[in-house]
Amino acid sequence: MNGADADRWSRVAAQWAALWGGFAEPAWAAVATATGIGPGVRVLDVGCGAGDFLAYVHRLGALPSGVDPAPGMVSDARGRLPAADIRRHSLSDLPWDDGQFDVVTAFNALQFAPDLAAGLAALVRVVRPGGHVAVANWAEASRNDLEAVEEAVARAAGEEPLPDDATRLPGGLERLFEAAGLSVVEAGLVAVPWYAPDDDTLVRGVLLGEDPETMAARAPVAVAVARPFRLPEGGYRLDNAFRYAVGRTPARPR
Repeated sequence: MNGADADRWSRVAAQWAALWGGFAEPAWAAVATATGIGPGVRVLDVGCGAGDFLAYVHRLGALPSGVDPAPGMVSDARGRLPAADIRRHSLSDLPWDDGQFDVVTAFNALQFAPDLAAGLAALVRVVRPGGHVAVANWAEASRNDLEAVEEAVARAAGEEPLPDDATRLPGGLERLFEAAGLSVVEAGLVAVPWYAPDDDTLVRGVLLGEDPETMAARAPVAVAVARPFRLPEGGYRLDNAFRYAVGRTPARPR
């Protein structure tokens, strides 16, 4: 599904939360540890979706805020965290004053900005001096079982899969951070397996956002390609990886 299509994301907000909501938790944990998210820390999640990461940092005692361009996602996030400051807005023009947050995060979101450098600059602007920016997204296709299924489905439909962009490749996020004036304090890979208990869940997860006719037509390919990922007890485990980087903004001169 086109990650930049806010209206489409709105239509699948509830399905996304059910199928993929907690999927990135290993990446959340890595970022929370690296940035020191805990009681009283002001956190902004850019591209917050249905608010899953916001709920996670709220449980850690942090003060969460979020922004997402999809109204359906924003509505779900507000319903989950009614006291949080969650706004509908574009990711490249954040509606907060400079230096409002201790930590700004973007999980599988920054790559949808029309200009990566400008998108990252928007995140940096709203972080206090000496604060942290963290970005995490899919690693290169070869590290993701999900990608193998999606590519096969796309090719069967006569579509050509998109190549990996720079943020998915080794060193890509680090170079982007350094160009933005951030000091990289941690970067790496984190495993993010996805489980589907049955064929129906697998198909709905892989083909999220497609209409019922398209989903039915492409389901046999998805199930066939996913056969190597079946578990002996039933269902599927697809092993995947996210790349992440954490940077620190320059401290204010004394």
